[in-house]
Amino acid sequence: MRMTWLIFALMTVASWGLYGVLLHTGQISMSDPVHGRYKAFLFVGIAYLLTAVIGSAIMLAVNGAQWNFPVKGLVWSTLAGLVGAVGAFGVLLAFGAKGTPPVVMSIVFAGAPIVNAVVATALHPPAGGWSAVRWPFVLGIVLAALGGCLVTLFRPGS
Repeated sequence: MRMTWLIFALMTVASWGLYGVLLHTGQISMSDPVHGRYKAFLFVGIAYLLTAVIGSAIMLAVNGAQWNFPVKGLVWSTLAGLVGAVGAFGVLLAFGAKGTPPVVMSIVFAGAPIVNAVVATALHPPAGGWSAVRWPFVLGIVLAALGGCLVTLFRPGS
């Protein structure tokens, strides 16, 4: 069985796991306690432009894709980008409100899977509906919530 998807998933885990620490370091390195987070976010946007826009355009061109974009796909994809950007902005605001990368990012990465699991299951329910959801799935959600709570309550320096 090919597990290429797992390599890409782990690439994402590593990238997003480093995101908060690097963003916080960039914010501090701007040497501007008032506007440093916004300056850092500006460069996050530039990085997204380079990676998401230019990278995707190159992949589409190289692979001979057609350049038609159905409205429904365009709307949902733009909404996905918007909520991703809002989330990244929320991380910066949390840092600006004295949140630290170990705590902020642990809460984000404990809470986001809960939101994802509930919303994805609601939008794409399993055969048999919610009654087909098995208890280990629910336990995983509870453990993710417990992990986020423990990180918050027992954060370093508390």
